[in-house]
Amino acid sequence: MTTSKSLTSFFARTDHSRIARWWWTVDRSILVCLMVLMIVGIALVTSASPSVANRIGSDHSHFITRHMIFVVPSLLMMVGISILDHLWIRRIGTLVFAGIILLMLLVPFVGADIKGAQRWINLGGFSLQPSEFIKPAFAIVSAWLISHQKKNPAFRGNLFSALIYAFIVFLLMSQPDFGMTFVLTCMFASQIFMAGLPLRYLFMMAILASVAVVCVYFSFDHVRVRMDKFLNPHGTADTYQVDKSLEAFANGGFFGTGPGQGTVKNSIPDVHADFIFAVSGEELGLFATLALVGVYSFILLRGFGRLMESNDMFVVLAAGGILSMFGLQAFVHMGSSLHLLPTKGMTLPFISYGGSSILAMGFGMGVVLGLTRREARTSIARAGMSLSSRLRGK
Repeated sequence: MTTSKSLTSFFARTDHSRIARWWWTVDRSILVCLMVLMIVGIALVTSASPSVANRIGSDHSHFITRHMIFVVPSLLMMVGISILDHLWIRRIGTLVFAGIILLMLLVPFVGADIKGAQRWINLGGFSLQPSEFIKPAFAIVSAWLISHQKKNPAFRGNLFSALIYAFIVFLLMSQPDFGMTFVLTCMFASQIFMAGLPLRYLFMMAILASVAVVCVYFSFDHVRVRMDKFLNPHGTADTYQVDKSLEAFANGGFFGTGPGQGTVKNSIPDVHADFIFAVSGEELGLFATLALVGVYSFILLRGFGRLMESNDMFVVLAAGGILSMFGLQAFVHMGSSLHLLPTKGMTLPFISYGGSSILAMGFGMGVVLGLTRREARTSIARAGMSLSSRLRGK
């Protein structure tokens, strides 16, 4: 709050610089909440990652240092993109989309194989996961295609966006990455719904998705094992990680064991990424963890509330799609940790360790902040002067 007040006093409303205009039009509440998530993420990764680093034979600060390296540029990217106008956001989103598609085409040939999946490209010591960036980039491209058809019915934007979606799904399934495919599908479905397109499109997607889930279940052993764990936790399937996650929440109680005092994190693989929510439950407790859920909820409600004020279809679809992706990814991560959903290695936005995820989220939420900025309003005094001058003219 002190920082917000100091910046408010620094930027006068009569200041017409680009930074000042940004400050008075951007949703500062969402911006502050996103920064809170980043700070909480730093604290939880600091607590959870040393045990993971020790297991792989690295220095205890290995993941903490790398996490900080990604958080700073993610914040700068988010602020930088939020300053841009709608046209530049669309242009940059299109360029990012084209570049990421190219990288995804290269993944099968030059990508690193990690735990049976080929999703990463090594770039100078940094493993980039292109599929993380395809979600916000596709949201921008599909929003423009669909909104352009609304203005020009002769343009086949709906068909083009559907074909691009199918192509991306093909690339994701070739890696394979079912979790990312699920999130992308739900995001695209939300855009179809917000665009007011015929509901038969959503029914068709639902039918195809159901058929795809059945085919994936019988075609991929690791997917079948995860589904069996969720549907029959008391069977023969190994539920070690989920059991440990639930144990962490039970140990935390209402007030938690205290920052850094949790013990279950020492026995969960990849706890700094896939089960960071369990660390929050054990060390921060129920009340603080519910407050964290409240921060995510506030960002979503505030963001969609802003969209209700807009009459620009591109803004509604692009920002609405990214917000849907943001909320769904958080929900899937939390639900997996609480055994409400099948386990899926999905990061908690801005909190879990993961360089590509943090950078992509910074890009996506920067787009949301930029598209939901309010147009600068004419001050009451200036409006009064304008009215007086018109009256004198008469």
